[in-house]
Amino acid sequence: MDIAFLLAKSGINVPKIYAEDLDRGFLLLNDLGNKTYLDVIDSENADDLFKDALQALLAYQQLPMVAPLPSYDVALLRRELELFPEWYVKQELGIEFDAAQQMLWQQVSDLLIDSALAQPKVLVHRDFMPRNLMLSVPNPGVLDFQDAVYGPVTYDITCLFKDAFLSWPEERVLAWQQDYWQQAGALGIPVQPDFEEFRRASDLMGVQRHLKVIGIFARICHRDGKPRYLADVPRFFAYIDAVIARRPELVELDVLLASLRSGATA
Repeated sequence: MDIAFLLAKSGINVPKIYAEDLDRGFLLLNDLGNKTYLDVIDSENADDLFKDALQALLAYQQLPMVAPLPSYDVALLRRELELFPEWYVKQELGIEFDAAQQMLWQQVSDLLIDSALAQPKVLVHRDFMPRNLMLSVPNPGVLDFQDAVYGPVTYDITCLFKDAFLSWPEERVLAWQQDYWQQAGALGIPVQPDFEEFRRASDLMGVQRHLKVIGIFARICHRDGKPRYLADVPRFFAYIDAVIARRPELVELDVLLASLRSGATA
């Protein structure tokens, strides 16, 4: 409720709360319809839908950081990253890191965390992706924002285009990122002053999130008995491999993943 009220201040379309009974856990909300972006988006309408999504993102990123929200700090970033070895490597692959792998993992984790912490901060939705955007008037309706924090400026824009359930050609993503970066800079949102610096930060932010989500999907399978999410894990490894190919500073991650693949095969 607090975050819905906060986001509404930016003018974006979040569910209106008409009445509440917090003691018994009831809310009366308006209905944003039954079609998410994920239901309707395709290569033909993606430009228009993402244009609307960017306007919502830019709107709430301009909010002053005065609400009592947590920050994306070292502890949270590391806790998220550790989902990968704990649930994917150990539970899904059946592998325990040896000393060399643990050292590689520590180096990768430190690099990703340092990059995230070095970024300018804004309000971060944390799951700003087509499944949580509703086709509505005004467009989009924004859902699933209860885990919002203050954190890296590239986080939500990276979520939007490196989605769990659909992928886009790299050249389209690059054009959408440039469009966002130009608009954000013009509005005074603290994006990196150089686009290549912004893209690098987005790349590394994406790798942190992808490793976290791979761990979460493995946890959903092995703890909660829902294996279907694991079908989307190769999509995240494809995102990671594409970043590794253009970011030599991720060589340790490349070596680590190669050792996990050979170990899993064996």
